[in-house]
Amino acid sequence: MSDPQVLIEARVLARLPASDVLVVDCRFVLTDPPAGDAAFDAAHIPGAVHASLDRDLSDLSRRGLGRHPLPDAAAFAHTLARWGWEPRLQVVVYDDAGGAMAAARLWWMLGSVGITARVLDGGWQAWTAAGLPVAHGAAVRATSAVPALRFAAARMVDYAELDALRDRPDALIVDARGAPRFRGEVEPIDRVAGHVPGARNRPVAGNLTADGYFKSAASLRAEFAPLLAGRDPHRVVHMCGSGVFACQNQLAMEIAGLHGSRVFVPSWSGWSSDPVRPVATGD
Repeated sequence: MSDPQVLIEARVLARLPASDVLVVDCRFVLTDPPAGDAAFDAAHIPGAVHASLDRDLSDLSRRGLGRHPLPDAAAFAHTLARWGWEPRLQVVVYDDAGGAMAAARLWWMLGSVGITARVLDGGWQAWTAAGLPVAHGAAVRATSAVPALRFAAARMVDYAELDALRDRPDALIVDARGAPRFRGEVEPIDRVAGHVPGARNRPVAGNLTADGYFKSAASLRAEFAPLLAGRDPHRVVHMCGSGVFACQNQLAMEIAGLHGSRVFVPSWSGWSSDPVRPVATGD
């Protein structure tokens, strides 16, 4: 069963009155950025709007902050207004990658400005597998007033803090990339291969069942327990390649009832961009 506070099932979403919910389609392909827009135009959940990772959930003009820097709060507020967000609306986000690209990123961003959202468990595939209706073409939704927003710094970690935390036994850095990239065996994108010294690896694929749904809260809690090794979840920092997949690990911890972990948004793309910063390889 889905966690009622974090996830929502496709048929439950389908029963919500359209006037009471804002659905955001976050499908995106790193190697083909226009593909997300094309997929949305081809078919999407009725009433949904589309969020592009590059255009709406990042500010690619910000240098030194990794491949997907956060937009500033004012820009994000204008994006929400364009989508027609209002405080009274329930917000549901989805993608076709188990939340990793990029529904969990938007879920985390919304939470960081004080807006509660839920992630569609099983994503786009769950909606279509249930035989639920789809819409085509551009989103049609009235804009709303621009809200006053501020990102909560307490939910994020910067370079200086990460550097300090990596040597602290009471802290834990969790890297969501695949094991070969974490170990430094391959690096298809960033300047150098490897990981932040002291980090541990938890690839996001481990959060999902074989059919693409999140594992149960109990299963996720049991799997994260050896990583935490008794640490307070507030002492956990998530990272990945560019601060996107990291949010899916944070989402998984929230599902598991392990609340309060944070995200290092620049992630490996930011850390590795400076040759002075240390790099580790292997397990």
